[in-house]
Amino acid sequence: MRAVDAIMECLKAEGVDVVFGLPGGANLPTYDAFVDAGIRHILVRHEAGGGHAAEGYAKATGKVGVALATSGPGATNLVTPICDAMMDSVPVVFITGQVRTELLGTDGFQEADTIGITMPVVKHSFMIQHPLEIPRAIHEAFHIARTGRPGPVLLDIPQDLSRAEIPYEPVTDVRLPGYQPTLEGNQKQIRQAAKALASAQRPVIYAGGGVVSANASGELVEFATSDRFPVTCTLMGLGAFPARAGGDPHPQWLGMLGMHGTRAANYAMDEADLICAVGARFDDRITGKLSEFAPRAKFIHIDVDPAEISKNVPAHIPIVGDARNVLAKLVIEYRALSADPARLESWWKRIEQWRASHPLRYEDSTDSEIKPQYMVQALYEATGGEAIVASDVGQHQMWAAQYYDFPAPRRWVNSGGLGTMGFGLPAAMGAALGCPERLVCAIVGDGSVQMNAQELATCAQERIPIKVFIMNNGYLGMVRQWQELFWAKRYSQVDMGAHPDFVKLAEAYGASGMRCDDKRTLVDDFRRAIDTDGPVVVDVRVTREENTYPMIPAGKAAREMVG
Repeated sequence: MRAVDAIMECLKAEGVDVVFGLPGGANLPTYDAFVDAGIRHILVRHEAGGGHAAEGYAKATGKVGVALATSGPGATNLVTPICDAMMDSVPVVFITGQVRTELLGTDGFQEADTIGITMPVVKHSFMIQHPLEIPRAIHEAFHIARTGRPGPVLLDIPQDLSRAEIPYEPVTDVRLPGYQPTLEGNQKQIRQAAKALASAQRPVIYAGGGVVSANASGELVEFATSDRFPVTCTLMGLGAFPARAGGDPHPQWLGMLGMHGTRAANYAMDEADLICAVGARFDDRITGKLSEFAPRAKFIHIDVDPAEISKNVPAHIPIVGDARNVLAKLVIEYRALSADPARLESWWKRIEQWRASHPLRYEDSTDSEIKPQYMVQALYEATGGEAIVASDVGQHQMWAAQYYDFPAPRRWVNSGGLGTMGFGLPAAMGAALGCPERLVCAIVGDGSVQMNAQELATCAQERIPIKVFIMNNGYLGMVRQWQELFWAKRYSQVDMGAHPDFVKLAEAYGASGMRCDDKRTLVDDFRRAIDTDGPVVVDVRVTREENTYPMIPAGKAAREMVG
């Protein structure tokens, strides 16, 4: 069969049910193969939208996403999603077309060194040099993308090789001798960690996106509740530990930590004597000023990627392994020690003082004006907290993280490490295709949504029923906040004006459009949007110059939070 038909067989063998892409000259043979393949293909309007949709699909389902592009500008338009997937450890296979082998190196039409351009931001890449390599390379790409620390894998396939005839044999055994991730964790180190936790007076569990990637939420909850360990999650880890239990705030949940985290979480990290980091990488948005981060603490660091251990913060007890496996063993070791729960009483009194003195709060309006924080709370009420929420990047992202209490993992889809504006709408599209039984909402800004608004056409054509809630303050809000706080309010190029009319834009793309400007009817307005068939865009006019607080100023310590 043709190599491209073999690609389709490989995708089906990997369980792929949907791919995102855009055809062009160099990948035309692949698109010819889709005609008979029986795999759903979503025609995006921009390759970056396709890449982010594949990320959203992967984040919501835990399966490997797939995005396709042609050579040259098609491939370079994927660079941002590839880098985004690398930063957030998202399993996506990117397949790009390349010019014919005889044209390589000649600056042929739409030729670009895709492998060279993406080399720093992939987990692995394959430059296909012979058509017989293609089936095995496809399966190896999926294996590498989903195992160990997940990440993006790229296959670059010259057009002439993709259309060559090959004898196709199904690949049933993928073994890579040079790639053997450590998954189980060292038992001696796990026992040491249990002993340290049993004697700690001020412990904190600090969980990151790796807990979600490892499907280890159940193990995290079991571990945390094996004693009264306080738990905080990163932006990427939200939902790994439930914010609520039986409708009330979970008693062990401190909230998100980091630059816009709660004071209780950040102050607890600052005063902890032992921090158990699980699937987290001590990112600068968490640590603030690194030299002053958690000065009283020793660190247990559990991560499947050995390169992350002690990269930013030296680990006293390093454990390399899959979070699910390690936490399951840690629970057994900890329970065998019969630690005295009374040792944590004074620690919890301290935490309760912070909670009482510094809850998340904002000054609500006394009239019909919609505060952005209330907008998120209204969406939580309208959805019952049960939606998958994708966000873009900016103030709205932080408010969503603060005020939408995520009850379970894979309900929160956002761009963390790279902070990619334009991510939210296409990611919601991918999540909705991966989880068609769930309500999927996107919380976006009026600035970020315009970076991939063209994917509304994709949603309308494919009847993908996402609900897009635009937090419209007429500004590039986070940049404006920084200019207000740190640049003497010298606003420079942050005023977005009143353009476009989002209701008309939605209708032009074939979606439904609504506008909301009265907080008194907001919950009912949101419910009406949710009950409307097909994709819906809701333009929510919020307070123009509201700031996201609390906040650790860049380069400062957690104890120097403002707001």
